[in-house]
Amino acid sequence: MGVFKKFVDIMKANVNDLIDKAEDPEKMVKLMIIEMEEAATKATSAVAQAMANEKNLFRKEEQAKKQAEEWKNKAAQALKSGREDLAKQALAKKVSYESQASQFEQMRIQAEKSSQTLKDNLDKIKAKLEEARMRQTTLIARSQTAKAQKEFAKNMGNMDNSAFAKFDKMEEKILKMESEAEALGELTGATTTEDEFEKLEKDSKMDDELSKLKQELNM
Repeated sequence: MGVFKKFVDIMKANVNDLIDKAEDPEKMVKLMIIEMEEAATKATSAVAQAMANEKNLFRKEEQAKKQAEEWKNKAAQALKSGREDLAKQALAKKVSYESQASQFEQMRIQAEKSSQTLKDNLDKIKAKLEEARMRQTTLIARSQTAKAQKEFAKNMGNMDNSAFAKFDKMEEKILKMESEAEALGELTGATTTEDEFEKLEKDSKMDDELSKLKQELNM
């Protein structure tokens, strides 16, 4: 029964805990399937042996019954021949074989019960193994998805702590450079394109004002 106990232990194991503790969950799932298949193979062998033992006991039972019947016939033959003493000896053989047949019968009945129990357990093992095989694909897919999510989260974490930080630092550096350039321009009197257009607009207004004044003075 050790084979069946081992299989039950595998099935009772918390699969999620085993996967969490395993370095490679996909490999763990495949190994569990292999263990179940090995247990099923051993269970099948145990059932076959039990059935063979049952059949062997049945043959011995039948042989003992046949021997008992033959010695009964010999006792009758001896009694007809006036050999009561020989008839008693034959009847003793008959009783002995009947006792053996009874013992083999009891052993066979017990073997039949054991075989049936093993067969029932084997059917359960096969059903559980089939279920595990169907779940294998799902568990591996979940494992791969979890790996992808973990890797994505890890990359995002590194990006937050590194890439974005560098980007912010670079932006601050550029703003500082722009501020320094603006301040230097003010100190050196350097003008920008905007300044030139602003000056041009002021000059145009002054020309207009000057023209109006000349008209008023008839100049």
